[in-house]
Amino acid sequence: MADTHVLFVEDDDVIREATQLALERDGFTVTAMPDGLSGLEAFRAHQPDIALLDVMLPGMDGVSLCRRIRDESTVPVIMLSARADSIDVVLGLEAGADDYVTKPFDGSVLVARIRAVLRRFGHASGNGAPKPVEGGEGGEGGVLTFGELEVDTEGMEVRKHGEPVALTPTEMRLLLEFSHAPGTVLSRDKLLERVWDYGWGGDTRVVDVHVQRLRAKIGQDRIETVRGFGYKLKA
Repeated sequence: MADTHVLFVEDDDVIREATQLALERDGFTVTAMPDGLSGLEAFRAHQPDIALLDVMLPGMDGVSLCRRIRDESTVPVIMLSARADSIDVVLGLEAGADDYVTKPFDGSVLVARIRAVLRRFGHASGNGAPKPVEGGEGGEGGVLTFGELEVDTEGMEVRKHGEPVALTPTEMRLLLEFSHAPGTVLSRDKLLERVWDYGWGGDTRVVDVHVQRLRAKIGQDRIETVRGFGYKLKA
């Protein structure tokens, strides 16, 4: 992934410099910034392939920076949080982050998570669209219809009442998983494996927050919670 440009925003000099060196050794191009405001400027100037944002930043915190980035782009965002149980994790995900990594982190773990996110976003195939999800039958032209909701599995577009719905690539992959198995309960662990590429498991809060974000866009009642088991799309 030598052509992959990473924006890394971290105010701790030691962590920033050590992580930048580790990522560069793995072939990434890295722009490292010490605060949120300079991070936003660097994002606009360089248009990176992925952004790594520390939650606690001077000037503009990481959650606010994530919101600003998400207002302008669907580029993948990974939040870095010092505590796994922090409310900052949920706030970051609600702001539009696609994943998070808890500090202190091992460099190889961070690289693995970056690569997993980039695979989901279709970076390896040279475009920013999510790769098609296996399984399920499409309608005419690959369009699946669920009431007022239309999911074009080939054009990677979603419409509600005929109007386009803007989804991030992660939200799109999540909806594709539901769309190819309408009425089937998908567990959080299975969604982590299929959408987030977590073959080893992961924090199910990532799934819950993204389902909430998806519901807000396609309809609160379209995805049903099956308590104790997971979620399903109403056919």
